[in-house]
Amino acid sequence: MPWVFQYFDKAVRGTEREDMLVILQFLQEMIGQTFSFLNYYKEIPVSYDATLLSIENEMAEFAVHEYQAKVINMEKKTLIYSHPKSPFPEDLIGEAFYVSAAKKRVVLCNFGYAIIRSDMRRFVRVLLDDSVEAELVFEGDILKGNVKDLSLGGAAISAMSADLLVPGLDINIFLKLPDYNSNSRLEVGMRATIVKVVGSSAPFTCFIEFHAEKHSQQQIAYYINQRQVEIIKELKDINI
Repeated sequence: MPWVFQYFDKAVRGTEREDMLVILQFLQEMIGQTFSFLNYYKEIPVSYDATLLSIENEMAEFAVHEYQAKVINMEKKTLIYSHPKSPFPEDLIGEAFYVSAAKKRVVLCNFGYAIIRSDMRRFVRVLLDDSVEAELVFEGDILKGNVKDLSLGGAAISAMSADLLVPGLDINIFLKLPDYNSNSRLEVGMRATIVKVVGSSAPFTCFIEFHAEKHSQQQIAYYINQRQVEIIKELKDINI
């Protein structure tokens, strides 16, 4: 899915094997300490503290929050923010070897260095499950698409044609956002700029930057808040 934000970069200091051994040596000295984990569920950050319980056979066991365990089970990995006592500045990434949301435990292996990029985001972003139609209005033409993810600052929109999608072009855009309370659709219009287009064949993904007035921003913010609540409820209800 090209619209999913890649929220970290992997980093290598020596070889991957050397890096893992250095990280394990550091973790061995940190048993009982608290670390901060980061995963994403439908573009919503899930970040809770985790306590390092033990190191054995090049694996680390952590006590974690139930929600964190659920998302780690889906992503098969987790990011760990750089610890204040860490001798290296990079964040860490670990692969999931064992996950139990019921026991609130995860065992991680194959550690490496990472640089978390998601803090570069200016706006909260949500992934949309339901079809949200967008109309991109050009001079004398209208292109319809579906919103894939949405923030106050812009959106990723799937479209079947890229002929009109020129990066840097200013357009009018109308979003038909669902209102979960009234079971109706709210049309929100604003000016926008096409930032980039991804894909060599249909459907194409078009990234749009909004230039919304205050009222439109409030309508988008209200929908994003509703969607966040829905996503968190989904996460709570997941059984693994």
